[in-house]
Amino acid sequence: MQTLKIACLGLMVFMLNTGCSSKSVNGNVNNSEKNTEKVSVYYFHFNVRCVACRAVEAQTQADVKELFGNKVSFHAYNLDEDQGIAMGKKLGVYGQMLLIVKGDKKINLTNEGFMYAKVNPAKFKKILNNNIKPLL
Repeated sequence: MQTLKIACLGLMVFMLNTGCSSKSVNGNVNNSEKNTEKVSVYYFHFNVRCVACRAVEAQTQADVKELFGNKVSFHAYNLDEDQGIAMGKKLGVYGQMLLIVKGDKKINLTNEGFMYAKVNPAKFKKILNNNIKPLL
């Protein structure tokens, strides 16, 4: 059991340090840009998933639906499957990642997801709201 906990912790640290370093959002979006493209939230994962991995997906999906209804779409892709690999290549994702996308804008919330989705879901919900709302 102790070995499993250490393995999960090691996996989480590895995921947080790979492909999760950039976060960007352009606050200067004109009104015509705001209305032409839909905001989408993508969660990319692999076959082997720990409790935290599942919590990020479940919490993100629930929060996006509650906060934005049909205005924002949520998609989960398995990077061990052909469809996930194809979508990952399209968005430049090759590892586990939580990504908000609107047109060319990408906001990486992977670190925040793993830090708060399970242990502080209210804080995570607020982070999602604060990052998605300006894009609508």
